[in-house]
Amino acid sequence: MNILHRPTQNQLLAAIPAAVLERLIPHLELIEMPLGQVLYQADVPIEYVLFPTTSVVSLLYVLENGTSAEIAIVGNEGIIGISLFMGGESTSSQAIVQRAGFGYRLKAEYLKEEFSRAGPFLRLLLRYTQALITQMTQTAVCNRHHSIEQQFCRWLLLSLDRIPVLSINMTQGLIANMLGIRKDKVGGATEKLEKLGIIDYHQGRINVLNRVKLEGRACECYLVVKQEYQRLLNDMHQTPSSDQLASDNMTKPDSEQLKDHPLPLQTRH
Repeated sequence: MNILHRPTQNQLLAAIPAAVLERLIPHLELIEMPLGQVLYQADVPIEYVLFPTTSVVSLLYVLENGTSAEIAIVGNEGIIGISLFMGGESTSSQAIVQRAGFGYRLKAEYLKEEFSRAGPFLRLLLRYTQALITQMTQTAVCNRHHSIEQQFCRWLLLSLDRIPVLSINMTQGLIANMLGIRKDKVGGATEKLEKLGIIDYHQGRINVLNRVKLEGRACECYLVVKQEYQRLLNDMHQTPSSDQLASDNMTKPDSEQLKDHPLPLQTRH
């Protein structure tokens, strides 16, 4: 099935100079990312990086007994597979699709080739990685020091930031796995928020009725993560300087056309 999608629906791909995007376009493959799909396993070499566009991915740490806890959420603001350009080739975590959608994947060799140019793509990915590390460390602090309700609110807000609607399809069991807590604890948190008129939860679907109040119930961890992403990445969409354009041998008319028009690609599972 042919569907029109834009690589620039991913904010990182939208932020790189158009000449860099032009080099990557032939190697970007549009893929469908169904709910629950495991994108990579712990300690297994990663062959691709993925740029989500309409999907949301959870990074999980799985213990020997099978229990797990989410350490970060990645959506259209980011990239899956940072260990490839950080030099590790694999990671101790697992990536699983939390919200079905689409994304683009890029083979490791093409990512490394562009990264080795030590240009704007490298700088952008390093800044994104710093923001992702902030999310991971703040999640660890939150899980240790804040209430289940606060953790749930933080998780829900971070998820909502990465989708265009105020609803999420997620069972209490899956939420419990994400947060590394018991299912009944999740039930207690959702019931309290329902009574306050903040959310409506029915048959695995969470509808947020009052986002302002939801933010008020969350701990400071949510804002710490959000503000760090904004601090590091808020100028991603600024126009490249003339020096950058020259160094990339950029021809602006062709490059701008790449960013402004959708690309018909064959979707693959």
